[in-house]
Amino acid sequence: MPVSSPASGEGLPSRSASAMGSGAVSGHHVLKIVGYSRTKVVPNCKSIQSRPFTVGGVTWHARYYPNGDTAEEADSISMHLVLADSVAGGVKAQVTISLLDQDRNPVPSYMTTQVLNFSDKGIGWYLKFIKRGVLEKSEYLLNDSFTVRFDLTVLKDVYKEETAFVVVPPPDMQRHFGHLLSSKEGVDVRFRVGAETFSAHRLVLAARSPVFKAELYGIMKESASTDIIPIDDMEAEVFSALLTFIYTDELPVMEEQEECVIAQHLLVAADRYFLERLKLICEDKLCKHIDKDSAPTILALAKKHNCHALKEACLEFIQSSANLDAVMETAGVEYLTRSCPRVLKQLTSKVVPRWLLGSKSKAHA
Repeated sequence: MPVSSPASGEGLPSRSASAMGSGAVSGHHVLKIVGYSRTKVVPNCKSIQSRPFTVGGVTWHARYYPNGDTAEEADSISMHLVLADSVAGGVKAQVTISLLDQDRNPVPSYMTTQVLNFSDKGIGWYLKFIKRGVLEKSEYLLNDSFTVRFDLTVLKDVYKEETAFVVVPPPDMQRHFGHLLSSKEGVDVRFRVGAETFSAHRLVLAARSPVFKAELYGIMKESASTDIIPIDDMEAEVFSALLTFIYTDELPVMEEQEECVIAQHLLVAADRYFLERLKLICEDKLCKHIDKDSAPTILALAKKHNCHALKEACLEFIQSSANLDAVMETAGVEYLTRSCPRVLKQLTSKVVPRWLLGSKSKAHA
């Protein structure tokens, strides 16, 4: 709130402004339990841990206890949210854990919110989530799977800051370049992708991609001197998204159901044109779409294009005892066998002995 006071003597009054408040960073993690019936073999007080995720600059884990986290809760499913980092002074966060329906909307009767202090690494929030019998009779368990969402708002310390009277807007260069692309003003190169033609600016493409620079100005210039440059092995929708990223440093808005497919094709395009940031964005998006059906295909893609973090995310998902059976039954395993036999060998060397051991244990039980 601005505060002003007359200055002593002559001249204009002095003016100042200040603000007080507290910051907060929000995010969420969706945990899908695939093969629920197989997870029931996990003993009471034992859990299956999710991959790490980050909210508010802090790393977290979700833990799923199929048979409860205490002897008294053996007939229930428990969910834990655990702080994975050591943070000086701890972390204060508002946490909501929700069971999702088949439209991925929270079920109000199975949604709990609390504000909690996570004092140290390994400290978590423990919640008796739902009785197994109730879940098994409900519509929320479909195809032996159900989904839980963790919403976090990490609360930051109270801050004080001076408020400037002149507010400088954030950079908007990408908006101007985006307009340059959409208006086609000054375009000097055209590409044919499938049945569609795209216009662009050579200097912009060359500045963003060393491959485009070589094709348009370097030793490959001869082959790019035609009126329309053909782009093979790429769909028009993918090339359009590629151009949008080159001009704006952002991806176009995509429907959730098509994001996984487009991200796979864009990753290939990013590798082809040496757009490292776009490649990492695609890896990050694909990490969020790993499931029993997509894991083998994404794993093969990660291997082919040297995406080490994405490869590890796939292996971590598949190696989970809750997911192994389901993944091995998909058609994607055949594709992985043909395209990346070494990766399949690496996978089976890690998980099959444990898988067989588990099967033998069940047989003796």
